[in-house]
Amino acid sequence: MAKNYYDILGVSKTASDDEIKKAYRGLAKKYHPDLNPGNNEAAEKLKEVNEAFSVLSDKTKRQNYDTYGSADGPQDFGGAGGGFGGFGDFGDFGDIFSSFFGGGGFGGGSRRSRATQPMQGDDIQVKVKLSFVEAAFGCKKSINLVRSESCPDCHGTGAKNGAYDTCPKCSGNGTIRQAQNTPFGQVVTEGVCPDCHGTGKKIKEKCPKCNGNGSTRENRTIEINIPGGIGNEQILTLRGQGEAGRNGGSAGDMQILIQVENHKLLKREGFDVFVDVPISFTEALLGGKVKVPGINETLDLTIPELTQTGTILTIKGKGTKVLNKQAYGDLYAKVVVEMPKSLDKKQKELIKQLDDGIARNQYSKKKQFNDKL
Repeated sequence: MAKNYYDILGVSKTASDDEIKKAYRGLAKKYHPDLNPGNNEAAEKLKEVNEAFSVLSDKTKRQNYDTYGSADGPQDFGGAGGGFGGFGDFGDFGDIFSSFFGGGGFGGGSRRSRATQPMQGDDIQVKVKLSFVEAAFGCKKSINLVRSESCPDCHGTGAKNGAYDTCPKCSGNGTIRQAQNTPFGQVVTEGVCPDCHGTGKKIKEKCPKCNGNGSTRENRTIEINIPGGIGNEQILTLRGQGEAGRNGGSAGDMQILIQVENHKLLKREGFDVFVDVPISFTEALLGGKVKVPGINETLDLTIPELTQTGTILTIKGKGTKVLNKQAYGDLYAKVVVEMPKSLDKKQKELIKQLDDGIARNQYSKKKQFNDKL
C-alpha cells in the first residue's frame, strides 16, 4: 500500500463508518484552507485526508483496499517470457482464477459502474460574520449564494421530459469491458463508456433548461438560525444545503465557518465574559456602586469598601447563552485601582492626615513583608 489511509485518518482498521466520518470531519476542519490561509502543508494534508475518506467511506473501495491494497481492486501483474516473472506457462491456473473471480478471469462477473450509482453532491463552505452580541445570544442570518440544484424540468435526468433510453453499447452499466489473455487467464479491464460518458443513458433529446446536465446553477438566499453561545471559528453544518447530487444522489452539505467580532471592552472565554473595571482609590477605600458593561446592557457593580486591586467580582448569569442549553455563563469583573496622576498641596495634606490616622497593622501585607524583611 502506497498510503495507509487508516493512519491518515487516525482510526483503526476495524473502525465503524461513524468513527471514520467523525475523524474525517475533525481533520477537515483542522486543515481547512479558511483556517490555514497560504499554508501549503495544510493543503496537502487536507488532500490526503479527502483521499483517505473517499476510499474508506465507500464500502466497495474499502473492501478492495483492505484486500488488495488498492481501492480499484486487483492490479495487473505483468510478466515476461510468456509467463509470470519469466517462470513459464502456468497452464490451467487461468481456470483456477476463473472459479474465484467468475467470467473467465480477473474482474469477471456483472458489476454496476460507480458512474451510474447515486452520488452525493459536493459540500459548500461559506463564512458568516457575527457581532459579539449575535454570537452570545443567537440570531437569524441570511446567506446569499450560487449553487447547483437538480433540474426541476427533467428531475436531474438531463433528458427532455425525463425521457431517455438505456445505452446500447454498455447496456446501462456506464462502462465497457475488454478481455486480455494473460498467464492467469483472461484479465478483464473496465473503462468509461465513450457513447454515454459513464451515465448508462442515451438521451433522446436534451432538456432545454439544463442543456442535458441534469442540474442548473441557481441564486439562493437561505435563512439560518445561529444558536446562542456559538464560538469563533466553530463550524455549523446544514445537511442537504450543498451542491446537487448526481444520478439521483442527495445534495451535499453546507459548512458555515463562524467569525465573531471582538467587543470593545469584554473578552470571552467559553460562555463566561471578563472585563477590567478601573476605579478610583477612594472608591476602593469607601466602596460604592460603579457602572460596568454587560453584553447588551449596562450593569451596576457593587464595590465593597477596602477592595484591593486585582479583586475579581462576579455577576451571575450575565455571560453568553450556553450552547444548546437554557443556561448562561457569568460575568467576571476584575477591579483595577487607579491612582490620580497628580496632587496639589491641599490634597497631599489631607491624604497625610488620613494616613496618620491609620495604624500600621491595618496594612496586613505590608506588615508581613516588613516582618520577614
